[in-house]
Amino acid sequence: MARLHRHTPARFALLVALLVLTPVLSIAFGAAPVPIDQVLGVLADHCGIPVHLTWDGITDAIVWQNRMPRIVTGLGVGATLGVAGVALQAVVRNPLAEPYVLGVSAGASSGAAAAIIIIGVTSSFAVAGMAFVGALLSTAIVLFMGGGRNSSTLRLVLAGLAVGFIFQAVTNFIIFSSDSAETARAVMFWTLGDLSRASWAQGWTMIVVAVVLAGLLWACAPWLDALASGDSTATAVGIDPAVTRILLLIPVSAGVAVAVAISGGIGFVGLVIPHLMRSFIGHGHRHLVASSAMAGAVFLVWADTFSRTVFSPAELPIGVITGLLGAPFLLVLVRREALA
Repeated sequence: MARLHRHTPARFALLVALLVLTPVLSIAFGAAPVPIDQVLGVLADHCGIPVHLTWDGITDAIVWQNRMPRIVTGLGVGATLGVAGVALQAVVRNPLAEPYVLGVSAGASSGAAAAIIIIGVTSSFAVAGMAFVGALLSTAIVLFMGGGRNSSTLRLVLAGLAVGFIFQAVTNFIIFSSDSAETARAVMFWTLGDLSRASWAQGWTMIVVAVVLAGLLWACAPWLDALASGDSTATAVGIDPAVTRILLLIPVSAGVAVAVAISGGIGFVGLVIPHLMRSFIGHGHRHLVASSAMAGAVFLVWADTFSRTVFSPAELPIGVITGLLGAPFLLVLVRREALA
């Protein structure tokens, strides 16, 4: 533990460096590779810095209009899912908790699909609002079915998986009932996770959501520390565990809902990143929230870079990449829990 504290400033500096370098390096990859010097030139030109133009309009469009919006969106979505995983694991006192495993993402997907196909709304605000309702509903059901005094890791995870399957079935039914094959196909692809349609407005929205949620959870880190230590500890320090859980779950569900409404169902970021950061930074939630926000952002941008590069010009849904990495990680954690 002392060794972790001694190296904490250097490790935060490494995360900050990765957060700064990742967008610049990621832009260079894709169906049409762009040299790093031209990437830097385009970014400098759009930031008002005088540079000698050595690229054409197509390169400018690829960098500034196509790849930068999805990278900015990926940074925000990854940070949001990372800190959401930290909060959920502390709130339910379960190391396997994360928005995807607990069915929060599936509930948000059902709400967003209902908004698009059944109600017929297209505005991001309305879709995010319906996704928020679905996320809150799924969270409440999971806590009701899997929580309580006799709550256990297995019971909560099983409740989350069951609720996730139910809402996934609801989403599939909504898609099946669509009169438009094109809309149904687009929503089906979106439920697998998709950043290809991200816009600058969505990107800045996700950055604001991520900063606000991370800042809120950072300020509430003492509450998270107390809840993670048990209800008796929380009560001893003057915190009402039930009320505090509700106060924390509402903004976390809202953040996940906005992320799902913009990027679709991207799983396991909130599971993998907090566990990696506990080994890298430590268990204190103030450090854990800040490090998971940066690591989640970096992780998701590189996952998206891989998804749009490995089979280019075709793109693999980003949820497939995070699932291939996260599902084995979940199995290892379940096995470790069984042996504990």
